[in-house]
Amino acid sequence: MSSPSPRKESPRTARVLTRAAVLALAAGLVLAAPGQQADVAPDEASTTEGYLPSALLRADAVGQPNATQYASGVDLSTVLTRPALFPGEIYRNPVFGRNELVVANARSTAVLIGDSQSVPDDSWPRRALAGLGYGVHFCGYGGTGFTAANGKVGNYIDALERGDWLLPAGEPGLIVIEGGGNDAARGASDAQISSNANRLIDALKARYPGTRIVMVGTLARGAQDGGGRRSQVDALLAGIAARQRVTFVSAGDWLTKYNLTQHLADAVHMDAEGRKQLGGVLERRLRELGVPPAPGAGQALAYTGANGKNG
Repeated sequence: MSSPSPRKESPRTARVLTRAAVLALAAGLVLAAPGQQADVAPDEASTTEGYLPSALLRADAVGQPNATQYASGVDLSTVLTRPALFPGEIYRNPVFGRNELVVANARSTAVLIGDSQSVPDDSWPRRALAGLGYGVHFCGYGGTGFTAANGKVGNYIDALERGDWLLPAGEPGLIVIEGGGNDAARGASDAQISSNANRLIDALKARYPGTRIVMVGTLARGAQDGGGRRSQVDALLAGIAARQRVTFVSAGDWLTKYNLTQHLADAVHMDAEGRKQLGGVLERRLRELGVPPAPGAGQALAYTGANGKNG
């Protein structure tokens, strides 16, 4: 018995398959730069053939430019073109040799590097940044600092270099570095803190040369009110920020200045009301220091501070 003949596709079916293959190929060739906005609004995507939502770039795509031709300070989002990558995916930055996390709307995102003061979703640094209209990309962990590690996550500069946490791809709107409390608690010297803080700032400047950097000092009671080493570290960080020409917000006396010791949940962390009040203080200080709101957020966002005093 002879074998049945292979089934032949109808001309109409062949045309449909060919058209689908062409559309798939066209979608795969769509190129975008990190942080670039999509040409078609998301609610129109379902009716637009071959549409790929905004994005960033896949590092391992075939035919990417040779990154070694670019200076180390170049923002690759302006020079490399590869197939689209979507928020939540990992981008391998070939110039800096690090993985980065794709975020949506990078220019409206603030990178927050911090310790347990910054961890809660309603932490006072996060509240301040939200008040300025920024989404927060958090890098850090409880128990860490400029020299302090927590056993799983390294100190700030080690964590960056090892990939314990990932910076965002593209160019964020703002970088905020908060910390120093764990360094103070563990007896780190001025020299150790200074060395690591400077390395961190230098690395951030190299990666994001166009992004403003703000340092927020160490929350404490103040040198005259028992702030001890925490207030000393706050003052040390102020000097580092001045030499690096980055904006500094001192928090080394805020607990007593704003009568917030009553809102301590433990020796160094705030309860919910304390986080709310300190968030208002920090937001106001950032505004006073000329830190701009996120693009599109406007200048008239409301903010509240503890006791109505200047920070």
